[in-house]
Amino acid sequence: MGRLFSGAAQPPILIEDRALAHLKIVLTTRLRRNESFTLSWIHKDGEAPGRSTIWLHPSIPLRFVFDETQSPSLNRRWIEALSQTLSSTGGVCLTEEIIDPTEGDEPTAAGTGP
Repeated sequence: MGRLFSGAAQPPILIEDRALAHLKIVLTTRLRRNESFTLSWIHKDGEAPGRSTIWLHPSIPLRFVFDETQSPSLNRRWIEALSQTLSSTGGVCLTEEIIDPTEGDEPTAAGTGP
């Protein structure tokens, strides 16, 4: 289980490593462009029911912590779907992975992975 630390917020946001790796690509791409936006997710089983939203801004430190030592292969369609949620007024919404049985995962290029 990966962890996302945003600013001084405690405790960290718990996100599966694979989802966090994909989310990292989307978030860092937008933050490098000096964009501000929200990130929303539905609480996992075992947490209080509901959903949460945080504000992300280039000046707010983010830290991505992964339990796995190896970067997962990346699913380009999932990255695109997460990026498209930014086009809405609701900001990035962590969605389930899009599985396309006709396409394999996109291998992570050296130096570009999480």
